Amino acid sequence: MPDSNAKQTIETIFSAEDIQARLRVLAAEITAKSPENLLVVPVLKGSFVFAADLLRALHAAGLAPEVDFLTLSSYRKSRESLGQVSILRDLDLDVQNRHVILIDDVLDSGRTLAFAKDLISARGANRIETCVLLDKKAPRAVSIEPDYCAFECPNVFVVGYGMDVAHRYRELPFVGRLVD
Repeated sequence: MPDSNAKQTIETIFSAEDIQARLRVLAAEITAKSPENLLVVPVLKGSFVFAADLLRALHAAGLAPEVDFLTLSSYRKSRESLGQVSILRDLDLDVQNRHVILIDDVLDSGRTLAFAKDLISARGANRIETCVLLDKKAPRAVSIEPDYCAFECPNVFVVGYGMDVAHRYRELPFVGRLVD
């Protein structure tokens, strides 16, 4: 974990401009499928910036989904998944007979997204799709691929655009990696 007093160098991987352009394309792809009774569920905390910007892009594309939030954790303050997913905050809305799109920041091991998908499925959703900002081409612990993906990402630890290390760097408008 970086020293809070030390200045860290952050290398940009995906710029703010590239992210916004890609969001418009994702919103068009989702809208083209004419989803009905749509519920968008960001998996917090890392996806909150991506989800907010994607929701605005979906609105601009003509969709008006309902939104609820699910807070899951498999990292805590670590840079590596701990291997077990915990529900820190559950949904308020009923997902039964809904078209649900789960939004997550990074798909790497797949545990968190698979856990969320299984949870929503067990609660009776008609259709469940996944949308991730970053698809890391890393070995998966479970078999899952995103339905929608903004970017393929190198297998490095990333920060910014909502993603953090020990609750730092979420405010950055781009996705980057810490340079040691």
